[in-house]
Amino acid sequence: MTATSTAPRRRTRRRTPAVRTAQVGLAVLLVLGWELGSRSGLVDEFFFSKPSDIAVRAGEWFGTGYIWDHLGITLLEAALALVLGGFLGLVIGFLLARVEFVAAVFDPYIKVLNSLPRVVLAPIFLLWFGLGIWSKVAFGITLVFFIVFFNTYQGVREVDRVLIDNARMLGAREGQLVRHVLLPSALTWIFSSLHISVGFAIVGAVVGEYLGSSAGVGYLISQAEGTFDTTGVFTGMVVLSVVVLVVDAGVDRVERHLLRWKPRRGIELGGQR
Repeated sequence: MTATSTAPRRRTRRRTPAVRTAQVGLAVLLVLGWELGSRSGLVDEFFFSKPSDIAVRAGEWFGTGYIWDHLGITLLEAALALVLGGFLGLVIGFLLARVEFVAAVFDPYIKVLNSLPRVVLAPIFLLWFGLGIWSKVAFGITLVFFIVFFNTYQGVREVDRVLIDNARMLGAREGQLVRHVLLPSALTWIFSSLHISVGFAIVGAVVGEYLGSSAGVGYLISQAEGTFDTTGVFTGMVVLSVVVLVVDAGVDRVERHLLRWKPRRGIELGGQR
């Protein structure tokens, strides 16, 4: 590893504690402001529950085990949507990026499908697959697929043509080309899409549960909203936010491991570089 590649990593490591401190400080400031605003009457508790009440409700949910089954169902739906949607987007993105004729044929159909409002599809999936997990998985796949597909497609097409021609001159077959040239070169684009897809997979599961289900965090939020339980609604939102951050951190660790050969550049925001 050269000095030019290790220098950005050292700067990133030195900057990380300051970034984490600023992030925690901003979160504390926002929560304290929200709490003080609620207690002073500046923020209506009917519409915005107090952070302290949300913390108490979350403690009750986890302490009694009430939320575990619901959270497990939501995570299972999101994981299936992420894996299946990501796999389909990856494979089809590679295929269309490598075969221009097929890409030209399917281009208008992909644009039409991508333009369909996803919320409109959710009731259709409920009719097709019922109230079980597969209607939520299908809805999540529609959200994840296009994110991974377009990033994979663009990432493969952005690979240096000279690099591909040199690999072919050395006798690389298509499978070797994909494994040793195209896939490593497009990994940055693929992981960028996965960072975004994690949130969308959970959104798909929760929205599907919200529209029709008998379990899941979206179901809890829907039930709380039906009884004007603002604390329950915000507690469900906070739990989902924490889950997204934890899963995204896991994806980031995998990305750092697989792309350890590549120097990191600048500040990452929402998985984008």
